[in-house]
Amino acid sequence: MSQRFTVSKSDGDRRPSDIQGEVNQLFEGDEPPTSSGAEREGAAGAEVVVVLKGDSNPKESSPFINSSDAAAEKSQQYDGKNMALFEEEMDTSPMVSSLLSSLANYSNLPQGSKEHEEPSEGRILINAPQLGTLMGVYLPCIQNIFGVILFLRMTWLVGIGGVIGTFIIVFMCCATFVLTLLCLCVAGGSYYMISRSLGPEFGGAVGICFYLGTTFAGAMYILGAIELLLIYIVPKAAIFPLEGLEGAEAEAALLNNMRVYGTILLTSMATVVFVGVKYVNKLALVFLACVILSILAVYAGVIKTAVDPPDFPVCILGNRTLVWKTFDVCAKTIETANGTVTTQLWRMFCDSPFLNATCDKYFTANNVTQVQGIPGVTSGILAENLFGTYYEKGDLIARTNMYSAEDQDDPLTNANRYVLADITSFFTLLVGIYFPSVTGIMAGSNRSGDLRDAQKSIPIGTIAAITTTSTVYMSSVVLFGACIEGVVLRDKFGEGVHGNLVIGTLAWPSPWVIVIGSFFSTCGAGLQSLTGAPRLLQAIAKDSIVPALRIFGHGKANGEPTWSLLLTACICESGILIASLDAVAPILSMFFLMCYMFVNLACALQTLLRTPNWRPRFKFYHWALSFLGMSLCLTLMFLCSWYYAIVAMAIAGSIYKYIEFAGAEKEWGDGIRGLSLSAARYALMRLEEGPPHTKNWRPQLLVLVSTDAEQNVEQPRLLSLTNQLKAGKGLTIVGTALEGTYLENYEQSQRAEQALHKLMETEKVKGFCQVTVSSNLRDATSHLLQASGLGGLKHNAVLVSWPRNWKQGDEHQTWRNFIELVRETTAAHLALLVPKNISAFPSNGERFTEGHIDVWWIVHDGGMLMLLPFLLRQHKVWRKCKMRIFTVAQMDDNSIQMKKDLTTFLYHLRIDAMVEVVEMHDSDISAYTYEKTLVMEQRSQMLKQINLTKNEREREVQLIHDNTTPASPATPATPLTPTEGAQSPGEQIQMTWTEKCDGEPTKPLTSFSFALSSLRNQSNVRRMHTALRLNEVIMKKSSEAKLVLLNMPGPPKNRTGDENYMEFLEVLTEGLNRVLLVRGGGREVITIYS
Repeated sequence: MSQRFTVSKSDGDRRPSDIQGEVNQLFEGDEPPTSSGAEREGAAGAEVVVVLKGDSNPKESSPFINSSDAAAEKSQQYDGKNMALFEEEMDTSPMVSSLLSSLANYSNLPQGSKEHEEPSEGRILINAPQLGTLMGVYLPCIQNIFGVILFLRMTWLVGIGGVIGTFIIVFMCCATFVLTLLCLCVAGGSYYMISRSLGPEFGGAVGICFYLGTTFAGAMYILGAIELLLIYIVPKAAIFPLEGLEGAEAEAALLNNMRVYGTILLTSMATVVFVGVKYVNKLALVFLACVILSILAVYAGVIKTAVDPPDFPVCILGNRTLVWKTFDVCAKTIETANGTVTTQLWRMFCDSPFLNATCDKYFTANNVTQVQGIPGVTSGILAENLFGTYYEKGDLIARTNMYSAEDQDDPLTNANRYVLADITSFFTLLVGIYFPSVTGIMAGSNRSGDLRDAQKSIPIGTIAAITTTSTVYMSSVVLFGACIEGVVLRDKFGEGVHGNLVIGTLAWPSPWVIVIGSFFSTCGAGLQSLTGAPRLLQAIAKDSIVPALRIFGHGKANGEPTWSLLLTACICESGILIASLDAVAPILSMFFLMCYMFVNLACALQTLLRTPNWRPRFKFYHWALSFLGMSLCLTLMFLCSWYYAIVAMAIAGSIYKYIEFAGAEKEWGDGIRGLSLSAARYALMRLEEGPPHTKNWRPQLLVLVSTDAEQNVEQPRLLSLTNQLKAGKGLTIVGTALEGTYLENYEQSQRAEQALHKLMETEKVKGFCQVTVSSNLRDATSHLLQASGLGGLKHNAVLVSWPRNWKQGDEHQTWRNFIELVRETTAAHLALLVPKNISAFPSNGERFTEGHIDVWWIVHDGGMLMLLPFLLRQHKVWRKCKMRIFTVAQMDDNSIQMKKDLTTFLYHLRIDAMVEVVEMHDSDISAYTYEKTLVMEQRSQMLKQINLTKNEREREVQLIHDNTTPASPATPATPLTPTEGAQSPGEQIQMTWTEKCDGEPTKPLTSFSFALSSLRNQSNVRRMHTALRLNEVIMKKSSEAKLVLLNMPGPPKNRTGDENYMEFLEVLTEGLNRVLLVRGGGREVITIYS
C-alpha cells in the first residue's frame, strides 16, 4: 500500500529536487535545508509527488485523531508559540489546520480499484474518477436490470401468470427495490453500508450472501446465453442430440448440453476477466447497445402490430398446440389437381400416408386449426390473457376457448408432437424467477469509487434507471398480453412458432435482432458478474472479518483479485451444473433478497437510533419506508421458496456465528451496538418502575474476589460456583478491590480487569467485571457494593469467600473487613452467600454421580435456602445429587406437624426433596462450652492488645488494675465514670488477658474457677452452646453430604464482639467439607406461583 502526497510550490523560487529533499527530511523529523538563491531560480510551478510505502494490511481510512497514517502524524508537529496552552497535547490532538485538507478529501465510500497503476520514482499523476451520472450509474443499472429474464422468460411469465398476476409480481418486486433504492441513495454501497451500520458480523454474513447472489447471477446469465445459442441460434451444435428423444431422455440431453457449453463459456469469460477488466469495460458499451436496440425493436414491433401484424401462425389440433418443426402445412390433407393428398402432419399421427391409414384416436376426432400467433395490439386478445393458467409438469399447452373431443380415460399418445409444460408452475415460482430482473440496482452503488460525486450521482442515476426499467417492465406485461396469443405466451421455447424466440416474434424488423442482441447482452451481464463478484469477495477478505477468506484478499500486482476469481468461477460452475435457468433464478433471488432486507434494516436502525454520524443528504426518506421494504423482502423470500429461504438464512446465520467467534474484531461503530444501547436504556427504565415480583426474582450476583501482587485471582473456584449458580441466568458482576490511588494504580487496575475477564471466559461466566481503587480495601469493597450495577439492573446478592487464615495475627484486618461487609449487605437488604473451604468446591468439569445437598433451614430467610440448591441442581455438576432439607424443632414444637407442613410447602413449590425434622432438647451447658468460650475471649482480648501502641497498652494495664482492685478509691486523677462502675464481672474477666509492653502475657488476676462462674449467664456462652450443639447435629446428619447450606447468623450489633462472631461461625461449621453460609436479603425470593 502506498501513501501519496502532492507537494506543490509554496513560493516561486524552489526547485523540485529541494522540495523533494525537504519533504523527505520533514518526514524524518529534521529541519528542511536552506537553498541558495541560484538554486531557487526557475522552480515556479514545481510539483512533486512523494510515494510513501506502507504495510499491505487493509485499514479503516480515517483522517481524524489518532490516525494510523505515520506520515500524517509526523506532519502534525508543533510549530510556533501561539498555541502553547495545547503544547503537551499536540501528539494526540493535532492542530485543525494540519487536518483540514485530509478532512475535506475524506470519503467513507469504498474506492474503486486503481487498475494498472504502477508507482514510479518520478512524477505520478493519478487521474481522479471522472464518471458522471449517465455513464457511471444510469447505463450500468440499465444493462444489469434488462437481461436474461426480460428476453427469455417475460412472455412465459405473462402467459402463465396472466397480465394481472404478472403485473402484481412486477409491482411487488419493483416496490421492493424502489424502497431499497432509497436506502442506497441514503447510504451508499451495500456491503460497506451494512458492515459499518450493523457491524462486521452482519456485514460479513450479508456481504457473503450478496457475493453468492452475484456469483449465481453470473451462472444464470451464462445459462441464458447457452439456451439462446442451442435452442434459437445453432440448434445443431448440441453435443447430445435431441432428435428422436422424448420425455426424460430429451430433458437430460438438453441439460447435459447446457452443462458442457456453460462450462466452456464460463472458462472463456473467466479468462477474459483474468486477462484484464479493461477489456470487459470496453465491451460493456457494445453489450449495452445490444440491450437498448433489442428493447427498441420490441416496442417498434408492438407499434407495427397495430397496422400490420407479423405472420407467425400456430397450428392447433383440437385445443392442443402442436410443435411446428417437422411439418410444413397446418392441415391433415390438401386438395391438389390429382385429388386429396395427405400432409406431413398426417404422417406424424398415422401409420401410413394413405387416407385409409390407422391414425391416432385424438387426431382422428379433432380438427386442425391455424391461428395467428401475433394477432396485434388492437385484436382484443388482452381480455383472454388477463388471468393466469398454471400447469403441472408434462401438461399440454392448450387453448382454453377451443373445443376438444377427447376421452379422459385414453392415455396420451404422441406426446412429443405437442407443446408440453416443462416444469410445474405456480405463483410463487414466478416470483422467484422474475426477481433477478430487479437485482441490477446495485450496479451504481458498487461503482461509487469511480464517480465524480457519488452522493449526487447514485440517487439521481439509480432513480432514473429504476423509473425507466419499471416503466418498461410494467408496459411490457400489458403489451405482451395485448399482442401475443395465449398459447404462444405459455410456449416457453417457442416450439409452436417454428422454434422462434417468443419475444423475437414480436420484434421489428426481424426476430434475429432480439436473438443476437439478447445473446450478447446476457454474455455482457455474465462478464459483469464475474468482474464484480471477485472484487466484492476481495473487499470482504481485506476487511479481515472472516479469517478463512484472508487468502482471497490477495491478487495480482495491479490489484486484480486472482484467487477470488478462481473461487467465483468454481461457485459459478456449481450453478451451471444445475443447468436450469428456472432452478438457478430462485437461488440468487434468496441471496439478493436477504441483502436488500438488511440494507433496509440498517437504514431503519440508523434513523430510529438517531445516530449522530447518520446525516444523509438524500432527504426523501423515512424509516417507515425501510421497514416496509424489509417486510416486502422477507415476504418475497418465503413466496419464492420457503425452503430456499430457510437455507439462505441458515447460511447467513452460520457465517454470522463464525465471524462472531472466530472473526477479527473491527471497531466500526455498528448500529447493532446502538440498538443494544437503546434497548438496554429502555429495559433499565422499565426496571425502575418497581421491584420485580417474587416469581421473577433470580440471584443477581456481585462476586467479590481478591487478587495477589500480580493481579491473579486468588479464588478461581468462586467463579466456578458462580457458573453453577447461574441456571437462573440474571446479572453477574465480578469485582475486586485495590488499595492506593487511581492515578498511580491505573495500569494495575487494568491488569486486574484483564485477569478477571480471562478467568470469566475460562469459567464461562457471562457478565461484567469491575475494579475499584481506593485508599484502603475496606472502602474499595464498600464502593463496589454501593456503586455496582446501573439503575434497576443491580445486584441483589453478594458472593464472597470465607476469609482464609483469619486467626493469624497479621490477618486481623481481613476478618474485620468481612464482618463489615456482612453488616453492609444486611443494611442494603442484599442476600449474602459465603462459601467456606472454597478450594474444595468442584470445578465445572467435575461430576457428582451421587450424594446429597443438605439444607439446614433454621430461620426463615425468604426462601434462599430452597432456591439455591434448586439452581445448583440445574447444572451438570450437581444434577445427580439429591436434596435434603433439615429443620430444627425446639422442646415445645410439634415435630410431626412441622414435617407435614414442610412437605406440603415443598410440594407447592414443586421442589423434590427429602424432609427431616431434628429435635434439639434443652440441655445443660457443658464444661467444654465454658472452656471454649473462655479461650475465645482470651484470644479476642489478645488480638485486641496486639493492635495497641505502647502507651495504649500501659493505659490498658492501669485500667485493668483499677477495675480489679476491691477498694480502689476514686481520685481526681482517675475518676470513675458510670460505665466503668457498672462493668459486669464478665467484662472484667475480658480485661484480665493483656500483654506487657515487651510482648509477654501476664498471669490472670483471678482464678479459672472465678472466670467460669463469671461467664455462666453471658450471651457468649449461650451462643457458643448453640454453635456447638448445631455443629454436633449437622455433623451427625450431613458429614457425608456433598454440600451443606445453612443460615448464617448476623454479626453482633456491638462491634466489641466481632472477634467472637468469627469464632462462633468457625465452631458452627467445624468438620464440614463444603459449606455455603446464606443470609437472606429481607424479601421473599420463592413463591408457589409459576
